[in-house]
Amino acid sequence: MPASDAVEAQEQTWSRRRLRSTNERLLLDRLRRLGAASRAQLARETGLSKPTVSSALASLAAAGLVHEVGTHAPERGRTAVLYAPDPAAGYALGVDIGRGWLRVALADLDGTLVARADVRNRARASAALTGLVVTTARQVVANSGVDPARVVHGVIGTPGVYDEQQRRVRYAMHLPGWGRPGLVDRIRTDLGVPLEVHNDANLAALGEYAFGVGAGSRLFAYIMIGTGLGMGIVSEGRLFTGGHGLAGEIGFLPWHGRQKPERLEDAVSGEAVVEAAREFGMRGQLTAKAVFDAARQGNPDAVRAVELEGERIAHTVAAAAAVLDPDLVVLGGGVGHSVDLLLRPVREHVRTLTPLRPRIAPSRLGEDAVLLGAVATALDTARDLVFERRTAGT
Repeated sequence: MPASDAVEAQEQTWSRRRLRSTNERLLLDRLRRLGAASRAQLARETGLSKPTVSSALASLAAAGLVHEVGTHAPERGRTAVLYAPDPAAGYALGVDIGRGWLRVALADLDGTLVARADVRNRARASAALTGLVVTTARQVVANSGVDPARVVHGVIGTPGVYDEQQRRVRYAMHLPGWGRPGLVDRIRTDLGVPLEVHNDANLAALGEYAFGVGAGSRLFAYIMIGTGLGMGIVSEGRLFTGGHGLAGEIGFLPWHGRQKPERLEDAVSGEAVVEAAREFGMRGQLTAKAVFDAARQGNPDAVRAVELEGERIAHTVAAAAAVLDPDLVVLGGGVGHSVDLLLRPVREHVRTLTPLRPRIAPSRLGEDAVLLGAVATALDTARDLVFERRTAGT
């Protein structure tokens, strides 16, 4: 065979494989959105011919990516077999590392959590924290009964920003030693799972978009108020991280405090609520939760502290509104648990600060926002990897 004919034959074979792979991926994605569906329904939904749908479904079934889940008997015509993606074809791991808690969850490809653990983060050194992450993740996988080899991808959410070149997390001031190079590599090696690392506020925003109040928003900002201050931005369903991955690091914005210039994070956080309450006269061992609880009981000093926090958060919302023009601002994080007390003062002060009026809403996911965002992000990659591995060479 002439060389030109051989090349042409190879190109035709490659084109057929690519077309077949494209059709299979189209059907698999459509099944994820539809749930169980018949061949005829898939043909209508995708515009593919029934023979093409049948061939693609057969290939997907052989690869373990779809399975039969029942039948449908219409009033007229033959009973149709229903197909759905096989959720056990692979698994994704989500990890939320916070100063107070470590949360880990394992999800199947449908996004259903099959195992989860929430443990206190009492680690005060980086080695202890990496060990806690590895031990907890291994226990979650063991408790699920899933073969560890079927966990194909994971995502870690952490304060700060992961620097891929230097192999370390930057700006995670509230996690002692967490900025040392190589810690994430150690977790990857010990778990044997490919891992991505993302900022916790960014993942919380993705979690709210995928599972919470941000669904359907064109552009929204998730403001995380807790130990620190951060913001995640989701535009048209995609995370906006900026040129260096630092978009949303609003805690670094300057803030003119009562006594000296400081960062916005110093003024808008759980610790700031406690400091304000002390200034107004509250005594004893105070936490942000204790201050908010006292405000609910009508304690005047606590009420003043909460009002001041609402005013400061309003400045944060106004800044986000001016730069981003979001249709929605979501308030979450540790302080977000008390958003019922904060919404009124935040909204009132926003009206006095700016003519821009985004809708302001509490997080629907609460403490689970970062974890579910990590799971959702890990699933996006896991589904791609499972498809590629199981259809390779077909």
